[in-house]
Amino acid sequence: MNPQDDIWALVKRDFGNLAAADLGQITRAVKRRLKQIQYRPDLVDGCLPGAGLIIDH
Repeated sequence: MNPQDDIWALVKRDFGNLAAADLGQITRAVKRRLKQIQYRPDLVDGCLPGAGLIIDH
């Protein structure tokens, strides 16, 4: 499994009940969620072990 699969899973989990009026609304919602994840390094770090990667601090 790739780390980006876990990131997309985090994004998709939040959009299960999104009733978007158009593609632009979906795009804005995804961008907003990716920006939130970007500022949560704990979430990003949590996606690495599933891919067999380790963090060397």
